[in-house]
Order: sequence, then C-alpha cells, then structure tokens
Amino acid sequence: MVRIILIGYMGAGKTTVGKALAAELGVPFYDLDWYITMRYRKSVPEIFAERGEEGFRDLERRMLHEAAEFENIVLSCGGGTPCFFDNMEYMNSLADTIYLKAEPEVLAMHLKMGKGKRPLIEGKTPEELEAYIHESLQAREPYYTQAKYTLDVSLLENFTKIQESVRLIREMLKI
Repeated sequence: MVRIILIGYMGAGKTTVGKALAAELGVPFYDLDWYITMRYRKSVPEIFAERGEEGFRDLERRMLHEAAEFENIVLSCGGGTPCFFDNMEYMNSLADTIYLKAEPEVLAMHLKMGKGKRPLIEGKTPEELEAYIHESLQAREPYYTQAKYTLDVSLLENFTKIQESVRLIREMLKI
C-alpha cells in the first residue's frame, strides 16, 4: 500500500510534484484544499472569510483525518496544515511524509507566478511577500522538519526537474 503526504510552504510545488508522483505510481492524487472545496462546495478563501483562520484550521484537520485514511494515495496538504493541532504527528503515524523544501526567494517567485487566490498573502507587495515568507517559514520550519523525508525543490521550473523530484522521492521511499 502507498500512502504519501507532501507538506511544505505554499508555492513549493506540492500539487505539481504530487500529481506527477501519483501518475507515475498509478494511484489517485488528492490536494487537501481541493478536497475541502469539493466537500463544502466553497473555496478556501470563502471558508476563511466565513469562519476565520481558526474555523478553517478546525475544518482542515477534520478533512485531513478523512482524506489521509485513503489507501494508495498521494495527498498534498496546505502550507499551514502541519502546524496546527497534532496534524504532523497524525500524518507521520499514517504515511510517508515528505517536506518539499524551497528557499524563500524561490517560494516568492512561484507564488507571484501562481494563478490561485491565497488568503494569507493577498494584496501584499513583492517586498511584503518576501518578508512574510521569511517570517512565516521560520515559524513553520519546526513542523515541516518533522516529516520523515525532506526533498529540496528549489528548482522546479520545468518538466525535467519535476520528473527528477519524482525519481528522487521514489528512491527515498524505495518504491
């Protein structure tokens, strides 16, 4: 049975790498934010607006407990998921957890290029964004580093690099 959970800061490439890994392994890919959106028929920004961060994090925890129980799955979590409740401990008890680690400058570049709405960074200038990433990454790093494995993904700018990340993950997990 394969159960892999990808964690890391927003913009690290969890969805991109996760989809490629799941396709190569022939298992379903789930993105936790997408799963929440499907179950509640509301976007993450809408849920944030209605319930605030605390309400969202509680909902996120419940949906993590649902989705992480699936067998033969690659699951990517939101950047904050590992940092609340006992989420990191729970994920480690069920799955091979992989921290996709990237430098703050790389994360900022990925987020600027990204198309999705991200409630925690909306409306920030490029300078404010980089400062925010540096600060919040420092706070989140102690949770992220609890993952069983770490993969540096600072250079995911093309298909070849994504495939290389998938190969390295398969090598780490011996699958």
